[in-house]
Amino acid sequence: MGDDQGRRPAPVRLEDLAAPRFPEHVAEIMDSVAPMAAALELRPTALMDAASEATGLDDFGDTRFLEPLAVLCEALSTDVELSPMGKVSQHTLFAQLLANRLLVEHEIGRHPEILDEPLEAPIVIAGLPRTGTTHLHNLLSADPRLRSLPYWESLEPVLADAERVRPDGPPPDPDPRLARTDAALWFVNEAMPHFVRMHEMTTQHRHEEIQLLALDFSTMLFETTTPLPTYRDWFDATDQTATYGYLRRVLQVCTYLRRRDDGAPTRWVLKSPQHLAQFGPLLATFPDATVVVTHREPVAVTASMATMVAYSARLALAQPDPVDIGQYWGDRVEHLLDACVRDRDLLPADQTLDVRFDDFMADDLAMARRVEDLAGLPPDDAATAAIADYVATHPRGRHGTVEYEPALLGIDPGERAEALAFYARRFGV
Repeated sequence: MGDDQGRRPAPVRLEDLAAPRFPEHVAEIMDSVAPMAAALELRPTALMDAASEATGLDDFGDTRFLEPLAVLCEALSTDVELSPMGKVSQHTLFAQLLANRLLVEHEIGRHPEILDEPLEAPIVIAGLPRTGTTHLHNLLSADPRLRSLPYWESLEPVLADAERVRPDGPPPDPDPRLARTDAALWFVNEAMPHFVRMHEMTTQHRHEEIQLLALDFSTMLFETTTPLPTYRDWFDATDQTATYGYLRRVLQVCTYLRRRDDGAPTRWVLKSPQHLAQFGPLLATFPDATVVVTHREPVAVTASMATMVAYSARLALAQPDPVDIGQYWGDRVEHLLDACVRDRDLLPADQTLDVRFDDFMADDLAMARRVEDLAGLPPDDAATAAIADYVATHPRGRHGTVEYEPALLGIDPGERAEALAFYARRFGV
């Protein structure tokens, strides 16, 4: 352990949250998109037209998504000032989400049997970032009996016919979605070289289904780019059951395509912080789910999550304000934890497990086994070996760490500790 620790990069301070500094080649790219940004419109009809033009399709399915899309476009116009790169990135994201939606509906249209995919007994991890969710998700995803969502698939769950070996056939080898994800991550890693210290992103890494929820435009994903109080208020006041039903629909498409094309397993392991405030919709959609709720001392979690969002927001905002972001995410974390305490007892006792971070870190392999026991997965030599190999090849902190400084984000640890004491008492953290 000592030798391994010695090889790890030294901790870093993120000193440019309010006044971003980018490598010269990244700054040049960001400056070059200004003319493109000026010509783009963040309006639902313009975005839908762009998606239809890209795919040659026009059936978006249930039009319920139009309401949140309109609220989102309005919020991005009135709540914040996007940088040119921020505007281009948001336009690109929304057009791709709409294209994905068109492709999902097209696939279901020609294979209605997709909606018969059972999606039985998924394992769902609900917890804030920095509470062990990613590590637990990765451990369980290493089990070859379970199906998880690689990052590339979360970005483009359905490949257009024009890129397949034949229409309605398998993707080519290599799948072009991999190269596109590689290219996108190259820019992320160049522009945010320290992000990997907070959350590693690779083309094949196991990702949250929040990217699939975004196809319905009703998800907290959009708030992780920039504070959006107008959209936040709409989201919090809206029952998310229908959007979770749409998530199920997209997962059925993913299950069908990958099972058909490469024999992938069909039992899912999922995770997202958003689920903490959505236990009701989650259970309505997946009544037989095993739900794992992760917990950690909440003040440090608040500071680390706000730091991660503030570091990312440097790319999107014309004038990033880390204090504004810190206050916004202090409120959002409190909202999520309040909902978790309020609704925790909705989860059936024989289908759920609370996992405290310190207990998990003391013996992560044992905790993974405990989760699988609860989920009805018997011990399996291949699964045990695969999970152990993941632990051996992915030591914690191997990319280095970030020094979290609550004051830079306007976070008062004492005030937050008092505000979040209800949660700490409830779960003993």
